[in-house]
Order: sequence, then C-alpha cells, then structure tokens
Amino acid sequence: SAATGWFANGNYFVGLHDPRELAHGWYDLGVPRPSPQTHAVDWYLEVLRSLGVPVHQNFEWLPKRVDVAQEVAALWRWNGQPLIALLPGARWDNKRWPAAHFHELVARLNQTHRDARFLILGGKSDAALAAEIISAAPAATIDLTGRTSLPQMIEVLRQCRVVVTNDTGPMHVAAALRKPVVGLFGPTNPARTGPYGQSNRAMQRRDLPCVPCMKASCSYHEPLACLRGIQPEVVARAVMACL
Repeated sequence: SAATGWFANGNYFVGLHDPRELAHGWYDLGVPRPSPQTHAVDWYLEVLRSLGVPVHQNFEWLPKRVDVAQEVAALWRWNGQPLIALLPGARWDNKRWPAAHFHELVARLNQTHRDARFLILGGKSDAALAAEIISAAPAATIDLTGRTSLPQMIEVLRQCRVVVTNDTGPMHVAAALRKPVVGLFGPTNPARTGPYGQSNRAMQRRDLPCVPCMKASCSYHEPLACLRGIQPEVVARAVMACL
C-alpha cells in the first residue's frame, strides 16, 4: 500500500508509522501509534491531528439511508420484535467462534427471550454455519447470509438490539452504529481492533500463553482453545445484560 501511494507521485505523503510493515520509509510524514494499546480508530484520527485538522464527534456515523431502509422493510418484517444479530463468519478460520457455540447461545436465549428473533448475517460462504445455528430455534432464526447487499446489511444492523460477532468487518459497522456489540476474540487484540468504545464487551481468554498470537492459523497444541473456551453461557449473560 505504501508503494502504491508513492508511485501516485503526490507532493506530500502521509501514512501510519508501523515498523512491523516497513511502510514508514516511504512517507514524508509518518504518524506513530500513541501507545501499543491505542485503538486503530484513534490511531487513524491521529493523522488528522498531525495535519492540524480538529477531531470531534459532532456528526453521525453511517447516517441512515432512507431508500435502503425501505428496501429492507419491504423484504423482511420484524413486527417490532427485538432483534439479535449473529455474525458467525470471519476471513480467518481461527477468528471464528464455533458454530456449535452459536447454536447453544441461540438455544439459551430462545428459552429466556421467546419474543426475540435471531438474524444471521454474512456472505454466501457462511451458509453452512448458519444452517447449524438455525437448528437451535428454527422458528425464531432467520438466515440472511448472502441475501443482503452491504448497504442493506447496515440498515439491518441498525434495527438490532444487540450484535454478537466474531472479529470481522460488520463488527465495526455495528460499533459505528452505536449498537451494543458482544465481540468474540481469539488471535487478535480487542484493545487495538475491537468494537470501538466497547472494549468492556469484548470477550477473550487471557489464561493461554499464545493469546493474542496475531496469526492467521492456530499452532497451539489444543486447536482453537482461545475461542472454544469462551463458553456460550457467559456470552448469553452478556447479551441479556444488553437486552
């Protein structure tokens, strides 16, 4: 990405000073991370401060798109029922909380919140995960994997009461929408890339020597222990607190 920017031949090149990626050598101005635990969003905002641009929160993240919201209302009718979004997919397999755990979570929440509806969001490749989860409460669960555009997904999330998600892109959308996010973390660091402003709801095992490993594949002797060890009953309590 640094090389691409450099070949664009701009007069002044600004970027994040991250020695891990060796990109800072290309920049006229490299913006350092204020601390090792600074959230990525705050680090990006440091770029503005470095250029003398004021940083504030006097705006709405992801304003509502009325036309897309109308599309969603025409496609799916929730009848005022509380909606719980589930995001079981992720680009890395070792970022995925087991589908069996999502299944148990739905079964538990369906017992205590009979009026709730569970919306499973994701791409077409997440359909198999959705099928396993739906079997916990077929009448209360709706599979939306591969059925929404990106703008439609945003408007669906806007209607949800709480979002249970792996470390994946839509998690950040939900955080930007100010939705309560219960984030499930394994190899990555929620302090740095968790749901912005909601680090208290990020769940991660801290009793393993490899967490966070920051690796795309698991090499621990007990595969995916970091995610398998996050118990559904603990996640259910966090969701019920949000509801």
